[in-house]
Amino acid sequence: MTERILKTTDGKLRIQMPTQLNEITLGQMMDLQARPDITDIEAISILSGIPVNELQNIKNYDDLHQFGEAVLSLSYQIKYLYNSNEIPKEIIFTMLGANEISPQKTKVKVKVMQNLSIEPAGAFMAARDIITEEINTHIKTHGENDWQEHFNPSLNACCQVLAQYFYCRATGKKYSEYEVESFIDEVKKLRVTEALPISKHFFTCYPNLSIPKTNFWHRLLPRLKKGRASNRSKNLSISTL
Repeated sequence: MTERILKTTDGKLRIQMPTQLNEITLGQMMDLQARPDITDIEAISILSGIPVNELQNIKNYDDLHQFGEAVLSLSYQIKYLYNSNEIPKEIIFTMLGANEISPQKTKVKVKVMQNLSIEPAGAFMAARDIITEEINTHIKTHGENDWQEHFNPSLNACCQVLAQYFYCRATGKKYSEYEVESFIDEVKKLRVTEALPISKHFFTCYPNLSIPKTNFWHRLLPRLKKGRASNRSKNLSISTL
């Protein structure tokens, strides 16, 4: 993390900028990926947590250039992170308690390596549909030739899959599709270096979502072709797994 104090039109502004991926949350990276034409000030705002209007009041625009190298470095690092297989042993969520009057934050540790299958059935089917749609969208855009060699799922899809995987484990509640949607906000708080390798595991292990199969891509491709032709990829039968 690098820190600078810059002069503004009405005083000074302290800016802290991450320089390593393990200092960035999944939510921050999602915001960056969602804006392909992002400006320098918008990128600095997302990474520093400082509103754009405050950054716009920095007296000397050239002062912002010192953060440009950090932003560029992070963009390169995320490319290599897609190739990482270092799955963390546990994840820590900071959850608000059930007391509505004065909710207290509690830390919940979730073991990851003990069980890398998506459970229960509702979460499994939802995750399968998310991954199916993401792969089909990639093939539709880039074609089928060697698509698996170049396929990188969007961070939004990764976040949705992780919400399905972690919801019951982190909250101790029964599966609820509606509640999982709300839980996405908690997943976005995870460090991107923790979140992306776990989500990559599930995209790699699709459609089983637990243990990789031999010659997986060769069996999956005909299924995807059939799904695109019938436009019913979201309704694939469980029996075909």
